[in-house]
Amino acid sequence: MNEEINKALQTLKSGGLILYPTDTVWGIGCDATNAEAVSKVYKLKQRIDSKALICLVADDRMLKKYVKKIPEVALNIIDVTDKPTTIIYDNAQNLASNLVAEDNTIAIRIPDDEFCFQLCRRLNGAIVSTSANISGFPTPNSFKEIQPAILKGVDYVVNLHHEKICNKPSSIIKLSNNGVVKIIRE
Repeated sequence: MNEEINKALQTLKSGGLILYPTDTVWGIGCDATNAEAVSKVYKLKQRIDSKALICLVADDRMLKKYVKKIPEVALNIIDVTDKPTTIIYDNAQNLASNLVAEDNTIAIRIPDDEFCFQLCRRLNGAIVSTSANISGFPTPNSFKEIQPAILKGVDYVVNLHHEKICNKPSSIIKLSNNGVVKIIRE
């Protein structure tokens, strides 16, 4: 795994795109602070850039780099949830401007996956994590279902967990600083 982390890290640091297994589905990723790399993700997915992307961070310490004020309830959800949960936070900061939604929110997940954890930790930053499909097409449940255009469009394909079957993306919850909680995807 260390060799794969090193290769993926090198690609991320050079502004490239990776295709990698996450705690949910196969994802397309890049350095979340690199606007040019984020643009490449939108282009590859053929997705309008007003539709926000999810980021992964290693832990709640890293989360604080990218969210001005983390609601207390968010830390409680992170501690008690038993399934992958992405939280949309108000007041994003220190991220590529084309990654942050028009209302200045950002969707972030702390993955329960050793590869993703180590990659974020070694990058010392957030990584974009969007499903490995062209917009409008189904999310692939396994590596073998990933479209050829996606495979060809990334700079590095992580050589781990190619046999893993993933059929459920993360839950998404929006936590506003005014206390409003909204379930976006269960």
